[in-house]
Amino acid sequence: MNYTTQMDAAKKGIITKEMQIVSEKENIDVNLLRDLVANGKVAIPANKNHKSLSAEGVGEGLRTKINVNLGISKDCPNIEPEIEKVKKAIDLKAEAIMDLSSFGKTEEFRKKVVEISPAMIGTVPMYDAVGFYDRELQDITAQEFLDVVEKHAKDGVDFVTIHAGLTKVTCDTFKKNKRLTNIVSRGGSLLFAWMELNNRENPFYEYFDKLLDICEEYDVTLSLGDACRPGSINDSTDASQIEELIILGELTKRAWERNVQVIIEGPGHMPINDIKANMLLQKKLCHGAPFYVLGPIVTDIAPGYDHITSAIGGAIAASCGADFLCYVTPAEHLRLPTLEDMKEGIMATRIAAHSADIAKGIKGAKDWDYQMSEARKNLDWEKMFDLCIDEEKARKFRKESMPKHEDSCTMCGKMCSMRNMNKILDGQDINILRDDNENVTSCNQ
Repeated sequence: MNYTTQMDAAKKGIITKEMQIVSEKENIDVNLLRDLVANGKVAIPANKNHKSLSAEGVGEGLRTKINVNLGISKDCPNIEPEIEKVKKAIDLKAEAIMDLSSFGKTEEFRKKVVEISPAMIGTVPMYDAVGFYDRELQDITAQEFLDVVEKHAKDGVDFVTIHAGLTKVTCDTFKKNKRLTNIVSRGGSLLFAWMELNNRENPFYEYFDKLLDICEEYDVTLSLGDACRPGSINDSTDASQIEELIILGELTKRAWERNVQVIIEGPGHMPINDIKANMLLQKKLCHGAPFYVLGPIVTDIAPGYDHITSAIGGAIAASCGADFLCYVTPAEHLRLPTLEDMKEGIMATRIAAHSADIAKGIKGAKDWDYQMSEARKNLDWEKMFDLCIDEEKARKFRKESMPKHEDSCTMCGKMCSMRNMNKILDGQDINILRDDNENVTSCNQ
């Protein structure tokens, strides 16, 4: 039986090879997974032209996935450092990579990333349009925006961020409800400018059916972007954000009718006490579609540490229903991240995702922690290193400060609680002050 997209296959009762791969990775019954895809609760972004892909599922009942942003820009147009980041992100087990390139050899870079990456690839075609046509934003036509989307789809991109919810109505709401930080989404601000300069409706909303034609043809998942996401905790959960979310829910239904998979993008900056309500609102208004959040960043005062502010918000968001976390690096708000910044962002986000999976009761999530705790109890350092989320860093720290007694560390030495509890429960003397070669008497004698 033929099918056009993963969702089309699922609705027809077909189990695709991508569903089988995801089922095995997640240890979930493949028939249940197929039903979740059919109902839009899980998306499996898998462009027909992405031949190197190892499929991942995003959504209900699955592990929380993470995304890494990278790409070339006018200030940093060199492809090679970004390719190095792609390879490192894959090594560090990121499930998705978003190419946010906006200048230079964007097509060459995009094709190379698709060629080498088993991780799913996302883009924001709006970013690429100005450089692609080498014309000012105002002069690009609605059809030309769609043509760029189709170009990305042909190149094998698995999901595209499209800010289709920023309509004239949304813009009016924004103008009537002043914000501290206005529209901080790069794609959203570009679209808002285009609409204002041309006095036109958002082309991605006006020609949404044509957009769906492209997504259906290549099986590109539509990541409905949050142009009105808050860029400060002051603007969280305001009228503009909610107005756009309602429209995204309507567009989700239209996409599903065409068998196009959907992911909903969510808030950026948000105080902790707003997070749970926002996760509930998204799931309600967007009919249970997978939710993808940037952070959320829970305080605005920590440039240089926003991988931490983001991980705090991400862990809470995912524990309350978010399915997909976009990483944030220490360089957020400051500059293009370096390779080391990227690693710090990935690790912080992976920790947040795993912490949320424990809270959500994802099958097998706690097993990893159990094994680590068992290795700690047994003072099995090699097992601990093997289980570390960042083995390289853990080994480095240990090597930099080796203890006199190898069954301890330089923090506690022979006062190590694990060491001493093991000994005392085994009927041995704990021997804190004496050298190990001195004669001691068992505490049981």
